[in-house]
Amino acid sequence: MPIFLQDIFEKNDDRCEIFAKYIIDNGSTVRDTAAHFGISKSTVHKDVTEKLYRKNPTLYGAAREVLERNKSERHLRGGNATKLRYKNLRNRKNKQQNFLTEVKI
Repeated sequence: MPIFLQDIFEKNDDRCEIFAKYIIDNGSTVRDTAAHFGISKSTVHKDVTEKLYRKNPTLYGAAREVLERNKSERHLRGGNATKLRYKNLRNRKNKQQNFLTEVKI
């Protein structure tokens, strides 16, 4: 964890609000938020869904909207990732075949 974040995370009460503001401002997922702050997805999820609700219900509602939107779109992101993966595999295969035909000539 970056040194400048250690002081912030020692205050667990403020941490949930920091995560929520990041999620709202960037429209990010729990995974993206965890990667940005260098902590686990479980920590981010627990802080935003449980601790934030008790501390700041208004901020919780806004963060929850973003997380619900991300959840509803995740099957689309997964489908696009799979489509891109197989497109790249086809492109590599075509390049290899083109190279082999050029070498034989």
